[in-house]
Amino acid sequence: MTDPVDVSFFARAAKPLTSYRPYWAKRFGTAAFLPMSRAEMEQLGWDCCDVILVTGDAYVDHPSFGMAVIGRTLEAQGFRVGIIAQPDWHSAEPFQRLGRPGLFWGVTAGNMDSMINRYTAERKLRSDDAYTPGDIGGRRPDRAAIVYSQRCREAYKEVPIILGGIEASLRRIAHYDYWSDKVRRSIVLDAKCDLLLYGNAERALVEVAHRLAAREPIGQITDVRGTAFVRRPGDASGQGWCEIDSTSVDQPGRVQQHVNPYLDSSAQSATQAAAQTATQAAVQGSRCRPQDAAGAVAAGAGAASAAGEKGYQPIGFVANPALKSRPRPGLAPRERSVIRLPGYEQVRSDPVLYAHASRVLHQETNPGNARALVQAHGAGASARDVWINPPPIPLSTAELDHVFDLPYARSPHPVYADENGRHDGASKIPAWEMIRFSVNIMRGCFGGCSFCSITEHEGRIIQSRSEDSIIREIEDIRDKVEGFTGTISDLGGPTANMYRIGCRSPEIEAACRKPSCVYPGICQNLTTGHGPLVALYRRSRAVPGVRKILIGSGLRYDLALQSPEYIKELVQHHVGGYLKIAPEHTEPGPLAKMMKPGIASYEQFRQLFEKFSAEAGKKQFLIPYFIAAHPGTSDEDMLRLAIWLKKNGFRADQVQTFYPSPMASATAMYHSGKNPLRKVGRDSEAVDIVRGEKRRRLHKAFLRYHDPNNWPLLRAALKSMGRADLIGNGRQHLIPGMQPLTDGSYHSARRKNATPATPVASAPPTVPKGRLLTQHTGLPPRPIGAAKPVAGRGWKNK
Repeated sequence: MTDPVDVSFFARAAKPLTSYRPYWAKRFGTAAFLPMSRAEMEQLGWDCCDVILVTGDAYVDHPSFGMAVIGRTLEAQGFRVGIIAQPDWHSAEPFQRLGRPGLFWGVTAGNMDSMINRYTAERKLRSDDAYTPGDIGGRRPDRAAIVYSQRCREAYKEVPIILGGIEASLRRIAHYDYWSDKVRRSIVLDAKCDLLLYGNAERALVEVAHRLAAREPIGQITDVRGTAFVRRPGDASGQGWCEIDSTSVDQPGRVQQHVNPYLDSSAQSATQAAAQTATQAAVQGSRCRPQDAAGAVAAGAGAASAAGEKGYQPIGFVANPALKSRPRPGLAPRERSVIRLPGYEQVRSDPVLYAHASRVLHQETNPGNARALVQAHGAGASARDVWINPPPIPLSTAELDHVFDLPYARSPHPVYADENGRHDGASKIPAWEMIRFSVNIMRGCFGGCSFCSITEHEGRIIQSRSEDSIIREIEDIRDKVEGFTGTISDLGGPTANMYRIGCRSPEIEAACRKPSCVYPGICQNLTTGHGPLVALYRRSRAVPGVRKILIGSGLRYDLALQSPEYIKELVQHHVGGYLKIAPEHTEPGPLAKMMKPGIASYEQFRQLFEKFSAEAGKKQFLIPYFIAAHPGTSDEDMLRLAIWLKKNGFRADQVQTFYPSPMASATAMYHSGKNPLRKVGRDSEAVDIVRGEKRRRLHKAFLRYHDPNNWPLLRAALKSMGRADLIGNGRQHLIPGMQPLTDGSYHSARRKNATPATPVASAPPTVPKGRLLTQHTGLPPRPIGAAKPVAGRGWKNK
């Protein structure tokens, strides 16, 4: 099923999604919506569901919602799929509404991690939920994946549970939990699931579903890529693996013993035979010790040399077999190698080992060379190993087209409709409204930003849809989606401008272990042409009935600089007045920890943006996004950022404080104080961590230097930093010296999460003794010159 338009040359030695023989239930046909009740099942002629999906989101039948994609993919394979959306988790009864699943439960917390969905970066409970009708919070529990799995087990104990989604994906090993401020076990153990699927799981899930349908026990399904499961130490199914010990740091590397170079042909044969014997013995054992094979090579060479001393032999030089790349004596094949990470008990008590484990995991994310990982949990009779198979093979263009061309209804389930049968009133789902008229054109991201977990979830390999598939979806939106006015709100993905960009060489792509293709600079092996994306934009604009196509996804502007033609096309045709980009910071220290380009790239992009906007006769603006309190950021860094913001006339309304999400490299920095972007050791690079509410508030206040509520905190900080020269009323000052009367609250754009403001009386406030009357006190501005109040007319100049 490999399509010739694939941009990636990545070898896909995997069974195509459409090559499976359909399950017998395919005869029931396609459902308008996957059923959420017994009545809907009866209308479809079903007596039971083969698979029941449990999700923390409302059910929206749209390809941007994970449960809809998984459900429709399984339906296309012939399985009868039901959905239980946002069930009441206080008992098992709501989980029994569709009956017993014939094959397995599919459980996910939803499109978002449930803890990030429910709590702010300051650990405050949110009052809203964009994935719930009416934007109402509290419809899902904390750690929803664990809670839902427990209730599914209570409902039907013998039915296998398969856990998936981003919450499970980012918690597949022992991980730092920001909300409890401790390291938690792998979610595989806490949820007691039978199998965990991480990343985009269509390929793995289809294989597992068909194997379960063939009555293969789920405990025997341990060879599927992109899965994690629990295995007891010493289990027979774990034999035959070459285990690489990576449970410690600062240990000396493998020592290769010298081989006598004076070998004739017979001695060389004896040496190679000894090396091969040692390799086979090592692979068959429970531990792989390459140094044993090297020792055998050296011993064999010494014996052959001693035999040769008895008579005259010519001298010959041959390559050291221990240094030859192919084959490498003593090293097992990567597909039979497993890296043992520091155990849960180790990373829980030792932050340095936690950072080391995080680094190893991030190095094993390329499907072309990643090895399996194993992490011990517990000891004695309760000891368990969590095994993580290598990442899934990316979908080909044809397979991705198949997934997105499935018959989605592109709207919420009718159960959420109001009395008029509509979804845009009190029961509207904000997340659906946001993507209602958008089109996803790709998956994956090779940016590698340390605070982001897309690479760990979707991978670095870009998976792009074909133009024809994208155009078909645009036409479907035009013809089927109610309320379409001719504007496509987004044509993007995890990043707006990585469509059909990949590595120039399949060998390099399969062997690369870099976490980013664009940091610290753009890789010379990366194709940077934006021609296919420009062609897609132009073809999309030409679709009848489409008036405007906007780009709402994040733009990687350093990559866009490689193609000025793309920037011109974007600026002149696809910007609706404002374009949001994310330089994140201006200072090299924080940017290095974020793995983001320098601010000079932003300035180059800004110049081109303004140039092309002027050529088109449009007045358009860039809206930069920045992060406060990111690991590696000092108070001085934030001060310089605030000065840059004022110099450039930016007043940020919404600001983002660093949020330590599970599995991100920046989260490992936050917890350990070490830099996992480099080799981790006891004396390796330390990272300045912004901890504590006061310092996090200060960094956020620097981003909102213009907010009077932040001025007292900033004044104190500037004085302690020796920068009192920035306090005053001149243009060269950052904040004024006088403080107005304010209510002390912060009003965010998300009003429901803002601190309630105390109503301010309309009458002028009473001025405390000793406070000067200035224009910053909240009083009406004084006119120039002497003045007297005139009854009923306020102040009047003489």
